[in-house]
Amino acid sequence: MTKKSGLFDVDFSLSTTELTASIKGEKVSTARYKPFDEALATIVNQMQVSGYRPRTLKDYDTVLSNFAKSTRVTYLEDITVDTVYSWLNSMQVVNQTKLTRLKVLKSFLGKCFTNGWLSSNFWQSINVKVDKKVKKGTKPNDIAILVSLIDKSTFIGLRDATAILTMYKTGIRINTLGQLDENHIDWDNQMLVLNGAILKNHQMLKLPLDEQLLCLYRMLIQCNHKIREHYGEKNQNLFISSKGTSLNTKSTNNAISKQLTKYSKRFGLENINAHAIRRAFAKRLHEKGASVAIISKALGHSSLAVTSLYLDIDVEEVAKDLRQYL
Repeated sequence: MTKKSGLFDVDFSLSTTELTASIKGEKVSTARYKPFDEALATIVNQMQVSGYRPRTLKDYDTVLSNFAKSTRVTYLEDITVDTVYSWLNSMQVVNQTKLTRLKVLKSFLGKCFTNGWLSSNFWQSINVKVDKKVKKGTKPNDIAILVSLIDKSTFIGLRDATAILTMYKTGIRINTLGQLDENHIDWDNQMLVLNGAILKNHQMLKLPLDEQLLCLYRMLIQCNHKIREHYGEKNQNLFISSKGTSLNTKSTNNAISKQLTKYSKRFGLENINAHAIRRAFAKRLHEKGASVAIISKALGHSSLAVTSLYLDIDVEEVAKDLRQYL
């Protein structure tokens, strides 16, 4: 015979925390009942729907699977400050790598918090100290020398010179460069119109183009059409391989990145890489009087602090610029 529940019966299966919250009429967290692997699968699915890049999704899966395996957490409520620090201390890597992985974990936990699976954002205080070394941008003179030395009478030379000048004059990332197609060029208004799908921050961006770039694009597109027709390729990418295929791959494997490395060695030029060229774009804008806010927007940065690092302003420049306000 089933016992009838009484008015004053207490559910002793509840934890002390949950029982106290129940008595006070507060919302009880369901985090302990949310399996970690289930939460991860849901978050990744939400990110896919939101349009996150495959590379970002892969990083999430790799880092968080490692976290679960290393810490042996089963439920979200198993995760504590001590758990996270223990995970970080177990890594045999440099602090910069630890920081990168921690950012992924924090992002995941933040999404769990937004979904209502965690009752507090305890991870906000966790950090890894990294001495950030300011990276230099490519010198404008070196870019000019590089473009002049490239044999632009060949398809690869024309493509590479156009890619270099595109990065230098628009500041786009090399991943975005690989995803550019002919439809992104607004010929009438002389600009690149980039939808959020090919940008890291997923926000639409318009970047002006000069006559030199537009002329190079016209020549490159003519060559692209002939190559694609010959090899039977159907893509509309602006930058393609010599066999007409897309260059839309991870930046470390991007054909343009490899070419930049070859040119740097062949011509004896230092600091020739996609990231350095992007920094040179930011530096050039700043020297021409553009505000940090405008430069940050053009680069698609999440904060002005990141943009400030790109500008690499030394103490002499600071003193010189401040003098005009005395």
